[in-house]
Amino acid sequence: MKVDVLVIGAGAAGLMCAITAGQRGRRVLVVDHANKPGKKILMSGGGRCNFTNLGVTPSCYLSANPHFAKSALARYTPWDVIALVEKHRIAYHEKELGQLFCDESSKLVVRMLLDECARAGARIEVDCGVSRVRRTGEGFNVLTARGEVHASSLVVATGGLSIPSMGASGFGYELARQFGHDVRPTRAGLVPLTLSGKHQEHYHDLSGVALPLVEARVGRRSFRAGMLFTHRGISGPAILQVSSYWQPGDDLRLDLLPEHDAGAWLRAQRAARPAAELKNVLADALPRRLAQRLCERWFDSRPMRQYREAELDDIGAQLHDWPIVASGTEGYRTAEVTLGGVDTDGLSSSTLQSKHVPGLFFVGEVVDVTGWLGGYNFQWAWASGHAAGEVV
Repeated sequence: MKVDVLVIGAGAAGLMCAITAGQRGRRVLVVDHANKPGKKILMSGGGRCNFTNLGVTPSCYLSANPHFAKSALARYTPWDVIALVEKHRIAYHEKELGQLFCDESSKLVVRMLLDECARAGARIEVDCGVSRVRRTGEGFNVLTARGEVHASSLVVATGGLSIPSMGASGFGYELARQFGHDVRPTRAGLVPLTLSGKHQEHYHDLSGVALPLVEARVGRRSFRAGMLFTHRGISGPAILQVSSYWQPGDDLRLDLLPEHDAGAWLRAQRAARPAAELKNVLADALPRRLAQRLCERWFDSRPMRQYREAELDDIGAQLHDWPIVASGTEGYRTAEVTLGGVDTDGLSSSTLQSKHVPGLFFVGEVVDVTGWLGGYNFQWAWASGHAAGEVV
């Protein structure tokens, strides 16, 4: 079979590239080893697909080259995605912090992409793995489960290593190395953190306890959002966000009361409720089980009138700067994204084309560009796929 463009990977980036290229009159074939297209789209956002974020800027992405994503993001914006979603009459809402979700099901986003592919004449073959890729004088010769495909342009949209149960693999990185590209070290991102030893003992029986708002800090980077204790460590949006910046040995701190001046609040509580014990006062601002644990292990719990102002200020300062010693992450099994990937030094920022091999493109998560939690990675997928689709 001969096509103009072969896209390996039927995820968000691959399908967007296929749509854009097909609309230009290119003959496009998308192949994927999975049994259905858009599997990661289907499970995203709790099944409602957080398809973009109104606050997207290049500063919301991690990459060895922080400027690389600027061109693609500027040329396909959240408003372009919204226009496409509205064209297909998919109802959506802003949940928080600019995050846009489908009102109903992420299946509608997959259907939108498949309908656009069909309209653009792009074919999709699932259950169709790739076993060999060769460069030829006219482009690429690719051996798939359905036979050989000859393509002028090859787009690698294979994703990263996160969630291997859904078919994630390092195939895209192997292709990159085959064609002379460097691949930056990969690790799990947007992932729960694990505790071990005495640090886990302090918290393991708090599994299921949630805090609606904390501020998690690693170095100069901080995020305010919810947090959850798990049976192995800590999770929730604030922890997932900061996990992309944390590495073993890094100092992780939590502000457990980010909207209070905790010292002043405790002093006011002492004046208003002098007979109340500290653990019961803290339980008004924190989950009761956590308040009790803090008092069992770190603070004694006396009637408030027995605390000097300096003691309450010290307790308040600790609540604003609580250390959590993480030992690792839950890994790719539960990670939402993969950090690292194909080195951007070998790619054009405007087209995502290889600087080494004309006609070879890398888009989406396989590239060393990783967004924050909340629709940012979908926007990179749409933008990078579109950028490549305009020129393949």
